[in-house]
Amino acid sequence: MTCVVQLSAPWREPAEVLSAFAGEPWALGLVTGGTGARWSYVARAPSATLTHRAGEAGQPFARLRDLLGPPAAPATDGPPFQGGVVGLAAYELGDHVEALGLARQPDWPDLAAARYDALLAFDRRAGKVIAVGRAGDHDTAQARARAALGWLDAAPRAPRGGVLAGPLQASDAAAYEAAVEEVVARIRAGEIFQANIARAWTCALAAGVQPFDLFARLLDQSAAPFAAYLRLPGLALVSNSPERFLQVREGAAQTKPIKGTRPRGADPASDAALAAELLASDKDRAENLMIVDLMRNDLARVCAPGSVKVPALWALESFANVHHLVSTVTGALSPGRDALDLLAAAFPPGSITGAPKVQAMKVIAELETPRGPYCGSLFWAGADGGFDSSVLIRTAACVQTAGGWRVEARAGAGIVEGSDPHAERLETEAKIAALANALTEAPPA
Repeated sequence: MTCVVQLSAPWREPAEVLSAFAGEPWALGLVTGGTGARWSYVARAPSATLTHRAGEAGQPFARLRDLLGPPAAPATDGPPFQGGVVGLAAYELGDHVEALGLARQPDWPDLAAARYDALLAFDRRAGKVIAVGRAGDHDTAQARARAALGWLDAAPRAPRGGVLAGPLQASDAAAYEAAVEEVVARIRAGEIFQANIARAWTCALAAGVQPFDLFARLLDQSAAPFAAYLRLPGLALVSNSPERFLQVREGAAQTKPIKGTRPRGADPASDAALAAELLASDKDRAENLMIVDLMRNDLARVCAPGSVKVPALWALESFANVHHLVSTVTGALSPGRDALDLLAAAFPPGSITGAPKVQAMKVIAELETPRGPYCGSLFWAGADGGFDSSVLIRTAACVQTAGGWRVEARAGAGIVEGSDPHAERLETEAKIAALANALTEAPPA
């Protein structure tokens, strides 16, 4: 039997609370921004952790299931996530789904996960904070909830002003356009239908600046639906992702792939024109539809026959720097299947690989260096079977060095037969703009 205790407190901004202990290993923030935002989470001091690197013994998905533990009955009220596992799945975790012999970045594991039996859930709609404690008995669960409530008493760190990093160094533009040309040629030769090809930007954080400062700046300037911060020993992930990968609630599965992009306009008229252009684009619709079909196939591997549907196709969603086409695919998990089965069936996300997925991944491996966290997923898996996850785009991978923090961020574009190399390069620059501005521009006084 599992007991869950929930204690309430007045509203606080989640980033403000997280700032007090953001430098601790395994400090965590999942912050929902944008229209309709409700639940966010902050956690620290996990009960158990898991790090799996290439070549280590054991199967990472099986180790993840062991970390989560036996299923527990869902609580009747409270936040969707009431304790369980939060994990960072690097793109190369896909090598454990299809053995492709992918190279790895030296710093990042394939999987880093932790079990949090105490957390703070922030209900923006109700204007309150809920401290959650989970344990096998009521007294321990209550003690954990009270400990989490005590995190609210820590003094917050003041927001960082000024410029956070030196100039961004972009990978070679001509080389990227040449890679797009090669992918187009391989599509015309019949090898693949689509591949998502990315380019990289790197920089060093300024003296004294921490990865959390970038996270706080992004929340202030362009908060996204799946903003996230995870501190690992010597590493930090800062994500401002707009894209859901997989969600499971009471056996109902959902994915919302993004394909199709236009920059935001300088004024309302040009902005509306760019949005209309995207909605009318046959090329972008075809790109989106390919990935919808791929995700339908991935969900069908673990969903009941006939249950996979597409309730929304080519919906327009607008963010700080870009408009996107977003579709929704749903399904009902088959009896005996759960969210971790779905994760293994669908990883890595189809929207950032291509179609067919395995061959597209082979092409990506030829044209890019190992991705690490970029285009992987950050997820939470509740002990009660609930699950939610993002696609790690608009994400900074931060590595601590003797001289400070170095940062890598990437942005990609889905390449199809009709792709123009120059236009695809400009699309990557539109996608990286919010992250680049947060790093290299001082906020208004």
